[in-house]
Amino acid sequence: MRAGVVVFPGSNCDRDAAKALDRATGGKTSMLWHADTDVPNDLDLIVLPGGFSYGDYLRTGAMAAHSPIMREVVARAGKGVRVIGICNGFQILCESGLLPGVLLRNESLRFVCRPVGLKVENDQTDFTHTYEKGQTVIIPVAHGEGNYFAEPETIKKIEDNGQVVFRYIDNPNGSINDIAGIMNEKGNVLGMMPHPERVAEPLHGCTDGATLFDSLVKAVG
Repeated sequence: MRAGVVVFPGSNCDRDAAKALDRATGGKTSMLWHADTDVPNDLDLIVLPGGFSYGDYLRTGAMAAHSPIMREVVARAGKGVRVIGICNGFQILCESGLLPGVLLRNESLRFVCRPVGLKVENDQTDFTHTYEKGQTVIIPVAHGEGNYFAEPETIKKIEDNGQVVFRYIDNPNGSINDIAGIMNEKGNVLGMMPHPERVAEPLHGCTDGATLFDSLVKAVG
């Protein structure tokens, strides 16, 4: 599997994501610069990492969603290339229209940084097929704006379509329906607030996030 990680000004989880991917693939992950207007043609996966892109000015993810490389990310997603946005990357996916809804300030109005329990809601995706449906995993969060919100008709649609992929067991931010991660209708774009790259190897004390990257490798074949 060939993967690329987009680096925005203010990204701080890009190298962590690349290392997790290198472990899973046994290869070398490409680093993609936000000002690039093209990405390699052979990429199977594009990652939008966590951090504080463009200093979170205006709104989290809003400026990054209009960076030059995002035009190509949107186009590749439309052609079926897999895209995952983690934390700030999830915010960028929503701002760019690749995923519905928005990430608001945490209900507590405080930054939350701790391990959280997640329920695997959908195990029939390229991102989760080596988990089991209903499985509990521990993956850390670190965000101030992770409170997922969408209009009632949108929530009903993503729930009915099985687009909710991960759900919080102990909701840290007030996210509606305990939603921690969703995918698009086609199933090739995933956004999640928790950081799987931070629990991807034994030295992290947990490897629950590694399964997500392994799932992608097996899906690509």
